[in-house]
Amino acid sequence: MTTTKLLQDKVAIVTGAGRGLGRAHALELARHGARVVVSDIGAGKPGSPAEAVVKAIEALGGTAFACDVDVTNPSQVEQMVKAAVGRWGRVDILVNNAGILRDKSFAKMSLEDFRLVMEVHVMGAVHCTHAVWNLMREQQYGRIVMTTSSSGLYGNFGQANYGAAKMALVGLMQTLALEGEKYNVRVNCLAPTAATAMTEELLTAEDLAMLEPGAVSPGLVALVAEDAPTRMTLLAGAGGYEKANITMTQGIFLAPDERHAEALIARLDEVADREGESVPATGFDQLRHEVAKARAMQARGLRQPA
Repeated sequence: MTTTKLLQDKVAIVTGAGRGLGRAHALELARHGARVVVSDIGAGKPGSPAEAVVKAIEALGGTAFACDVDVTNPSQVEQMVKAAVGRWGRVDILVNNAGILRDKSFAKMSLEDFRLVMEVHVMGAVHCTHAVWNLMREQQYGRIVMTTSSSGLYGNFGQANYGAAKMALVGLMQTLALEGEKYNVRVNCLAPTAATAMTEELLTAEDLAMLEPGAVSPGLVALVAEDAPTRMTLLAGAGGYEKANITMTQGIFLAPDERHAEALIARLDEVADREGESVPATGFDQLRHEVAKARAMQARGLRQPA
């Protein structure tokens, strides 16, 4: 076990923890002293990957148990949370890691595959988060991580369903971080790049060797530690760690007699100019910014329509 126990006696739930990133996350949390619920479909079967993760944690001197949970089933999720509370009295950390891929170009993608990916990634995270939310608020402590992706943040050919789901989780994180702040419930996103069952057919052997899942998990620990940030989207992979931001440019102001599409089209380059761009504190900042520009122009004598 690591000598620095950043998560000593914290109780953590990791979904999709039988393999890949989830396995690496569960082991890293345990190394830092957390007691871990290893959640995965089929976890209750003898010799399941989740049971192997539990044994690996126990071999490190840690504490864990496996839970057979389909995150698309809210009643199963609620039972998992009850089991964790029944055994350890609380839940401090939730890692929403469970996911699937159904990659195809949008022209060839079925609506069923689109819905399934949204259901697992988005509603799965919603079900798990909803099940621990009031508990964390009442205990005045919680750390929640949504697993997003550069496919959502920046787009990726053939992953319209996956990208839509992963960007939806960023929006969920942004609002929950605001709502949880006064209760010491901190919510962040992790965008991993790792060699897992979901990526093994997409990368070369050389790239896969560099992208071992364990390189991502220190980033996860940083997002769930006592002094964790909130509303951060952390990118991690192959030993690299970066932060993604959703920014707003300074943009332009069009006078009343200029407010037509042609004038805006002619100045779209100015709208997109990133000099002086900001990271809004809340969605309300767009309104503030636009009203401030209008007031500034009004103060300079530009009349607004009555």
